[in-house]
Amino acid sequence: MLRSISPLLSPDLLHALASMGHGDTIVIADANFPADAMGQRSVRLDGISATDTLSAVLSLLPLDTFITDPAITMQVVGDANATPPVVQEFQNLIDTKADAPAKIATLERFDFYDRAKDAFIIVQTGETRLYGNIILTKGVIG
Repeated sequence: MLRSISPLLSPDLLHALASMGHGDTIVIADANFPADAMGQRSVRLDGISATDTLSAVLSLLPLDTFITDPAITMQVVGDANATPPVVQEFQNLIDTKADAPAKIATLERFDFYDRAKDAFIIVQTGETRLYGNIILTKGVIG
């Protein structure tokens, strides 16, 4: 056990976060997300919400400040301008916990899937709220 590290972050996830380099991406996905079909590496956090996972990840991972959109969510199918409550919670967490807060961008569902396929790791949570998916790009530690 380690001090000052969220117990929600499993050893496998901690290893992945430590192994990521600048510009690598992590997907925090809901329980419905096809994680195993998308990426070469995935970690499960069953029973843990996507928002709690995001909070824990942001305690260790800096967002990239060299790109326009270091945080991206999936657009609601049929209503690209809608903001689901879980996405609003994501934004609130980024605003309060990220060392470099950023406005969340959105991608169409299949474009989001394509981006997720290139992620360094996908973290499948137990999140049951629809559209509880976010892609983060890792920045540098100054």
